[in-house]
Amino acid sequence: MRKNRIHRRLPALLTVALVALSLSVGVSAQESSPQPKQKQPVIAPSRAWTISDPLGLRTPATIDTSYVNYHARMVPWLPSIAWATTGNYGAVGENEIFMDRKPVSEFFFVDAITAWTPSLATQHFYNTRIPMTLASYTTGGNKYSNQDRTQVLFSGNATPQLQFGAAMDYIYSKGSYENQADKDFAWKLFTSYVGDRYEMHAFFNNYNYLTKENGGITDDRYITNPAAVQGGQTSVDNKSIPTRLTDAHSKITNTELFMNHRYNVGHYRYERDSVADTITGKTYIPVTSFIWTMNFKKLKHRFINDNSTQDKEFFGKTYLGLNGTDEFTTMTSLRNTLGVSLLEGFNKYAKFGFAVFATHEWRRYVQVEDTVSGKTLPEGLDALPVSVPGSKSQNLLWIGGELTKHHGSLLTYDVQARFGIVGDVAGDIDVGGNIATRFKLGRDSVTIRGFGYFKNLAAPYLLKQYVSNHYAWDNDFSKEQRFRVGGELVIPHSGTTINVAYETLKNHVYFNTEAVPEQHSPAVHILSVTLDQRLHWRALHFDNKLAYQTTSNDKVIALPAFSLYSNLYAQFRIARVLHVQIGLDCNYYTSYYAPGYNPATMAFHNQREMKCGNFAMANVYANFRLKQASFFVSYTHVNKGIVGGNNYFAIPHYPLNPGRFQFGVSVNFIN
Repeated sequence: MRKNRIHRRLPALLTVALVALSLSVGVSAQESSPQPKQKQPVIAPSRAWTISDPLGLRTPATIDTSYVNYHARMVPWLPSIAWATTGNYGAVGENEIFMDRKPVSEFFFVDAITAWTPSLATQHFYNTRIPMTLASYTTGGNKYSNQDRTQVLFSGNATPQLQFGAAMDYIYSKGSYENQADKDFAWKLFTSYVGDRYEMHAFFNNYNYLTKENGGITDDRYITNPAAVQGGQTSVDNKSIPTRLTDAHSKITNTELFMNHRYNVGHYRYERDSVADTITGKTYIPVTSFIWTMNFKKLKHRFINDNSTQDKEFFGKTYLGLNGTDEFTTMTSLRNTLGVSLLEGFNKYAKFGFAVFATHEWRRYVQVEDTVSGKTLPEGLDALPVSVPGSKSQNLLWIGGELTKHHGSLLTYDVQARFGIVGDVAGDIDVGGNIATRFKLGRDSVTIRGFGYFKNLAAPYLLKQYVSNHYAWDNDFSKEQRFRVGGELVIPHSGTTINVAYETLKNHVYFNTEAVPEQHSPAVHILSVTLDQRLHWRALHFDNKLAYQTTSNDKVIALPAFSLYSNLYAQFRIARVLHVQIGLDCNYYTSYYAPGYNPATMAFHNQREMKCGNFAMANVYANFRLKQASFFVSYTHVNKGIVGGNNYFAIPHYPLNPGRFQFGVSVNFIN
């Protein structure tokens, strides 16, 4: 990666952000400027929502303009209270809270970067009535280790029903250690139309993820005991620590187009003035919806290592070439869903909604070509253990149904079932749901929620057949079975949330200590108990989240037994206009055999070489909000060298960042 070329794009991106911000300021100021002789119109408040896959049900969401804990967005180890990561901001990571971890996807290379990339799950749609712009810039470190992030989002309505929006997100982080820089650039366009009869949601996402792969540092004592490797010198220049790889990088690109269309059939309900016998208004009551959802994706992973000596030494096997590695894997998919839904609440007897749907998906995988089989192998090259086709196409078909009840004060629920009937997914079963109830406890409203699922699913294709310069496999895996059940208790008055979940996995597929997929047939049991407790007295707040996990087989699924995040802060206002949050937060988890990381596949895998954890990472911060602007200053890992020790490795051989100063500012223009 050429650092100068990478960083050269930042001024241009900042210019785009400032231009968009300026335009929004002008439009907002023009529309909101006082008209002395005219009465101002009443403008409905802005709102946001997300939609579900595959039927596009809308769920209310918030427009994130909060200044509280703003600093935490720039801490690379805080996407979760237990986050396994290579350490840099925007770098790969895996959630070590098992119940929050997503299963391996059809293109496993992207699983480690989902915290930084856009998706349907994170896509918000807006109705703002007047143009809205959200912009932020955050930075930290020095000129050798800086981490910057620029984000701009714009949304505006052409009509009360039709909305358009655009967003960009640019992360550039050099990292605290050498050969660690990453550059993540994502942009998207999105639109929605919500009318009485016709509804549409669509977005186009594009992201490029480029990261240097350093393979970890060569000797952990540079962090834990620098005097032992530096002739008695205790201070160490982090950028001078040698790394196992010096000329390798990974790149992922993704293009995604999503559209959801819904046509509602129903009738109007009229409101009348009984005295004047006139119609005062009408409301459209949808009865049945016809749904079409389309999702197109094209993903590509590329791994390059130009240092042939390190390439041979770092990886255990070399199958296709001895002059370094330059390889790629792609997946293209087109998924279409057709559905019919009977909507909840169209009359007093319709206590729930019901939908049926069918989904067809075409997938095509392309892998690096096998150029050595059947030939005399050069000295030093290992023989390929398997024969895997260079391309593979799949036609998959599912049918399913959904039962929902989202209205009512006593009981709400949703259940979705999907069954595979054609292709590699034939025989797949995926059933899951939630049920919740609320009741009064004194002056408070308590919520109890139950959840669970049963899955009997085929392993993703790339876990079964894969070929590359250093890894190749051809597996005949049985379907993996997963059963989960759990419950949650929420008591708002006391600030208490308790979540208990239990899961059993059979035929579990995972990356073993050799960094290749393996299936474990006997059942593995996971129990998780999480307590989220928020306490406050006047301006003083003390927020805590504690997770306990136990696994019946830590050689298959290794997890930290206890994980903790605590946040002690004061929250107040100055002169009634400046909102302030000043505090100290800290996260900690017990030691365990944390996963290793494979640069060639961007996958985390089991290892039994060393344990990680049993260290604390603390940050001091001050977050502020003044009208429509929020900003923060913080110092991360403030306890380094004071308390907590120096063994701050989230995964083997990848130390987390030492202490650094950071700040950021965000501005929102929203009614």
